Amino acid sequence: MEPLSLTSGMIASAIVLAMTFLAIFTEQLHGMERSKVAAAGAGLMIVVGHLLGFYSPEAALEAIDFNVIFLLAAMMTIVSIMIPTGGFDWLAYKLARMSKGNLFLMLVLLGTAITLLSLMLDNVTTVVIFGPLIILIARAQKVSPVPYLLAAALLSDTGGVGTLVGDPPNIMIGSAAGIDFNTFFLRMGGIVLVAWLSILVGLKFMFRQELAAEPAGAFEEVGKIKDPKIWRASLAILGGMIVLFMVHSRLHWEAWFVAVIGMSALILVSRHIVMDRALEHVEVTLLMFFIGLFIVIGGVENSRFLEYLGSFITPFVEADLLTATLILMWVGAFLSAAIDNIPFTAAMIPIILGMEQQGINVTPLWWGLAMGVGLGGNGTHIGSTANVFIVTISERLAREQNDPSLAITPWLWFKKGTPLMLLSLVVATIVFWLFFDFFARPI
Repeated sequence: MEPLSLTSGMIASAIVLAMTFLAIFTEQLHGMERSKVAAAGAGLMIVVGHLLGFYSPEAALEAIDFNVIFLLAAMMTIVSIMIPTGGFDWLAYKLARMSKGNLFLMLVLLGTAITLLSLMLDNVTTVVIFGPLIILIARAQKVSPVPYLLAAALLSDTGGVGTLVGDPPNIMIGSAAGIDFNTFFLRMGGIVLVAWLSILVGLKFMFRQELAAEPAGAFEEVGKIKDPKIWRASLAILGGMIVLFMVHSRLHWEAWFVAVIGMSALILVSRHIVMDRALEHVEVTLLMFFIGLFIVIGGVENSRFLEYLGSFITPFVEADLLTATLILMWVGAFLSAAIDNIPFTAAMIPIILGMEQQGINVTPLWWGLAMGVGLGGNGTHIGSTANVFIVTISERLAREQNDPSLAITPWLWFKKGTPLMLLSLVVATIVFWLFFDFFARPI
């Protein structure tokens, strides 16, 4: 297929895209939140597209993937109602007591709970719940919280890759490619488990001295569920949602509809809870970021610039699908380590869809993209929002205790986290290579 000719609309949309992405990636330098940048980029794309005739406000509205928006909003609301019940606190303390002073066992138990939670909830929510609890548990036992905080970030990022609803890029990929909950888990569950185990073993090696120490303090906290009724109802509703996620394609329901049903049920059960307070943990700015990003990418897609780029990539994919998949996984990983994985995912989706329309089997590309951007977030302290949160609370703890060793610095992450990211990627690459026919099987 011959490459398309560049048009003024393509060039203009590419410039707006580049400006928006550059501003998003340099957020820490200029101080403007990425949601504001995305909103500004969306507005500029609509204006430029309208003037040059390739975009309109109506087309911008159609470009928003409300399946992603509604699913994220509903899951955030459910978690926001669950957090004040104290159930997560009770669970964390229970797991810590089960370890009976074995620090590596405590890391395994807490890491497993965090990972399992990340399969249903996004990794940011998971570390927001467990991060402060880890610090309390570590201080009670008079041990360093650093291994556990780093494990929380790494394992939540990794676990989130395993399901359709575990990580925002997965939701975007599943919605665009029409992948249901079961298919996503069956294809990604095994490889994520192997990558997760490699990180767990790597953590034991990286923190072998810290985890071999004996706790200097006794753990007396037991944790208390403040609202047992809502906690039990939440667990029952989450269980029902898992069942519905598993059969949603048979019911011809979208994933967002299942999440909204669960949210509505929990709201009805928790009638006495004030909604303003219950919604405090809903990340409205993240939803705004997604909406702006969808509009920006929609403009680039409407200008056919992504189709133009895809015309250069398509011959290589057709010639060697396995190599193309592995390259996509590694490129996605390194870009996600350096920048946010959501913009890269949003940019790649239309390109892959364009190749699919040309009759190319793009199935393995979806899995390679999901794996790459998911694991790549572990590469740096800014590779994912979960990482940034963990680093922030560790730095605050170091200031409060006047102990610099409690802070997870960029250099510490580079020494401990980056090698584990590379290890998990190597493991994932081997699994992809060995079982490529499985991953290439049409959805």
